[in-house]
Amino acid sequence: QVQLVESGGGSVQPGGSLRLSCVASGSIARINVMGWYRQAPGKQRELVSDIASGGDGNYADSVKGRFTISRDNAKNTVYLQMSSLRPEDTAVYYCNAQIIRMFAWAARDYWGQGTQVTVSS
Repeated sequence: QVQLVESGGGSVQPGGSLRLSCVASGSIARINVMGWYRQAPGKQRELVSDIASGGDGNYADSVKGRFTISRDNAKNTVYLQMSSLRPEDTAVYYCNAQIIRMFAWAARDYWGQGTQVTVSS
């Protein structure tokens, strides 16, 4: 059993900051890419940012220069520091990880339950 648990969402005014965290737990042999997606009402889920083990982060154009992704491999945790937040950043943010379970041969995608981020004055 593998589980991703997110935390850190909430409500903030435009220009504010939030930090999301996601911890992976369970029978994990290896985690490849970890990342964050978001889905706003009436829109498709989109990639916000992801990061490979030991690699640099990739970012959607809409968040470049404002969001920073990082990960702590020893803790199986990925973070998303969000700054200069805008109303259009309002969405449910989902953690994603490509995980190889113990005794498994291939990685598969796992998702967190989602955390709401609301940016409003």
